[in-house]
Amino acid sequence: QVQLVESGGGLVQAGGSLRLSCAASGSIGRINAIGWHRQAPGKQRELVAAIRLRGSTNYADFVKGRFTISRDDAKNTVYLQMNSLKPEDTAVYYCNAAVLGYGAAWGQGTQVTVSS
Repeated sequence: QVQLVESGGGLVQAGGSLRLSCAASGSIGRINAIGWHRQAPGKQRELVAAIRLRGSTNYADFVKGRFTISRDDAKNTVYLQMNSLKPEDTAVYYCNAAVLGYGAAWGQGTQVTVSS
């Protein structure tokens, strides 16, 4: 089993930056990929960015050029650097891991609020 703990959310003005962290523990070696998703009030959860075991990444079109996903294997942590934030980026951000033989693991989420 894998446990994920997000941190780094908060309130920021439009144009500002935040860095989210997702710390993984448990069966780290079974993780194939880690992604960041978000869910705004009244909307479906959507993929923001993901990083795979070999390091390849993908981004949703609405964050390309603004957000960067990265990882620190020594700390078992994945980061989401968010720059040029917009009010429409306001959402709860969740970390998700694809775990071999288990399926998906989710963190508890961290709130990001961008004021105009």
